[in-house]
Amino acid sequence: MAYRNMRDCIRDLESAGHLKRIDSLEPDPYLELAALQRRAFRASAPALLFSRVKGCAFPVLANLFGARERIRYIFRDGLRDIELLLKLRADPRDFLKKPGNWARLPGILARALPRRARSGPATAKRARLSDLPQIVSRPLDGGAYVTLPQVYTEHPAKPGFFASNLGMYRVQISGGDYAPDREAGLHYQIHRGIGPHHMEALKRGRDLPVNVSVGGPPALTLAAVLPLPEGIPELCLAGIPAGRPLSYIMPEAGFSVLPIPAEADFCICGHVECAGGRSPLKREGPFGDHLGYYSLAHDFPVLRVDAVYHRPDAVWPFTSVGRPPQEDSVFGDFIHELTSTLTPAVFSGVHEVHAVDAAGVHPLLLAIGSERYVPFAAFADDGKTGPEANGRAPQELLTCAFSLLGNTQTSLAKYLLIAAKEDDERLSARDVPGFLAHVLRRTDFSRDLHFVTRTTMDTLDYSGISLNQGSKLVWAAAGRPRRALAAEMPADFSLPEPFTGARLFAPGIIVCRGPAHAAARDSADEAMLRLAARIGATPGTERETAADGDEPQTALLVAVDDPDFVCASMDNFLWTTFTRSDPATDLYGPGAFTHCKHWGCSAPLVIDARSKTFHAPPLEEDPDMQKRLDAWAAPGAPLHGVL
Repeated sequence: MAYRNMRDCIRDLESAGHLKRIDSLEPDPYLELAALQRRAFRASAPALLFSRVKGCAFPVLANLFGARERIRYIFRDGLRDIELLLKLRADPRDFLKKPGNWARLPGILARALPRRARSGPATAKRARLSDLPQIVSRPLDGGAYVTLPQVYTEHPAKPGFFASNLGMYRVQISGGDYAPDREAGLHYQIHRGIGPHHMEALKRGRDLPVNVSVGGPPALTLAAVLPLPEGIPELCLAGIPAGRPLSYIMPEAGFSVLPIPAEADFCICGHVECAGGRSPLKREGPFGDHLGYYSLAHDFPVLRVDAVYHRPDAVWPFTSVGRPPQEDSVFGDFIHELTSTLTPAVFSGVHEVHAVDAAGVHPLLLAIGSERYVPFAAFADDGKTGPEANGRAPQELLTCAFSLLGNTQTSLAKYLLIAAKEDDERLSARDVPGFLAHVLRRTDFSRDLHFVTRTTMDTLDYSGISLNQGSKLVWAAAGRPRRALAAEMPADFSLPEPFTGARLFAPGIIVCRGPAHAAARDSADEAMLRLAARIGATPGTERETAADGDEPQTALLVAVDDPDFVCASMDNFLWTTFTRSDPATDLYGPGAFTHCKHWGCSAPLVIDARSKTFHAPPLEEDPDMQKRLDAWAAPGAPLHGVL
C-alpha cells in the first residue's frame, strides 16, 4: 500500500496483525516507554501503539521497524522500484538490455520528484516543545530526545530540493542549559550531509534554517538514513519507497522558510545562528547510544525553535538504541540488503562489505576484495622460504581498503579486515567466524597490518585519544594459509602476572583476564607489553615459518575484564574486542618492531580490550524496571502475550 501518512500505515499494519494498540496502560515517557520498546524488540513483538501516555496528549508508536518482515511489508509497493534503480546504477548495460525496465522508469521518476503544496495537515495545529512526548531512554540521559527525526536543510548557495539534505541526527528537546521551548540541541557527527550546509551558512554569516519532522509516510524515515553520496538529495528519492509522490508545504505558505512534509505528524521549525561566522554551542548529552555506551556531554550547535506544528491526529514514533542488536540494527540491515548491489559500482574491486552490527557497526568492517595486480605471484613461490612462501602479498586489497576508508559511511570504520575473493570463492563477509578464521590463517603480522593514526573517528567511539580522534587499522590477508589455527589450548600455555584465566574462544583465538586498566590515555600499557613479550616465548605460538603439517598455532590473544562474559557468545566477543580498543594504542605483539614507520610483530597479535579509565560507561538495563515489565507481561496484564 502506498501510504500517504502514518495513519494509513498504522491502519494497514493493524489489519495485517503487525501492530497492537495498547489502551489499558499509561506508560511514563521517563524510562518506561524506552524500556518497553527495547523489550518489545527482543520479544519480536508487533509494533505497539500506546494511546495513553503519562503527561502527554499524543499517542506514541514503538517498534515500528523492529522486524525485517514488517519493514518489507511497509515498503512492499516501492521495493521493486528501488531495486530497479539500484540495478541501473550498479550495471547500466544490463538495465538497458531489458525493454521492460525502460517502460517502468518514467513512472518511477515521476513518483520520486517532490510535489509542491500550499497547505497540508502537518501545519494544522501548533504546540510547544514541552507538549511533545518527553521520552528519556536511559537514567543518565541529559534530557528528552527526538530519536526518529528527519532533519532537513538546504544548501545556502543553492536553495531548493535538489541541493537539500535529509538526515537523522538526534535532537535534544529538554534538559541541560537549553531554554525551555525555545532551544534544542542539534547533535550531528562527522561525515554528515548537514555539515557542508552549516559551513556555507557560516561563510555567509547567515542563519541556517532547519526543519525537524517526525512521523509522516515511513518512506521519509527510510530516506533520512539512506547512505547516499554527498550531493544526491534524499528528499528527491523518498517518493520511490513511498510508492507515491510526496507533497511539501512550500515557504510561500508562510509556515516556514523551508518546505514541510505535508503529511508529517510533527515539524519543529528553527534555525542555527551563524552571524559573524560563528554558531552558539551548548552541552548536549549524555545519551545512551547505539554502540552500547553513553555518549557523553559535548558542545554541539543550538537549534533556535521558531515554531512547532502538528497534524490533528498526530502520532509520535520513537525508538530506543543501545548495544546491538536493537531496532535500528534491523533497519540498518534492511538498508544494507537494499544497497549491497551497489558495492562493486561504488568501490572498484570490492565484492562485499559487512559493517558488523554486533561490534557496534562502525568499529568493525569486513570486506572481500580482489587481488589481481600480479596474478602470476601465486605461482611463482616454488622453493621460497620466509614471508613469501605462501604466495602473493596483499596489494590490490590495499587499494580497495583505502577506497572504502575514503568514501561514504564506510569511511567511519575503525578496524577494516579485508580478504581476497580469489583465495576462497565461497568466503562471505556475513559469516563472521568463518571470515575471522580465513584472515587469521593467512595474516603475516610483520607485514599485513596498516595503521592510520591521529585521524578522524566516529563521534560515538570513545576508545581513541579524544573526541572524534583516534586510529584505524587496515588488516589485509591474501595468499595460501600460513598457519593452522589451534583448536584447543596449547600445552604449557602460561601468562605473566597479573593476567589469568586464559581460555580458547575460537580456533586460534585465546581470551584472558587482565588487571584493571590504569594507564594514561594515549599511551602504551606496560602490563600489555610484558604480556606480549611472554606470549612470544610460549609454546603454541608462531615460529619463524609455518609449513603444512606444523603444530596448530594461536593467532590472536585478547585481554579483557571478564572472560566469562566475552566467551559466552560471538556477539559478546565482537562487541568487547572492537568497541573497547583503539588500534594504534591497544595492539601489541611479540617481537614488535617499527621499521620505516611500519609496525609489525610475530603471532599472536595481542589486543587490549579491557574497559579503559577514560571510556564512557556501558548501558545496562535496570533490574527494577525489568520486574515492572515482567508484571505487565504476566497473565491478565495489559502486555500479556506481547512481551
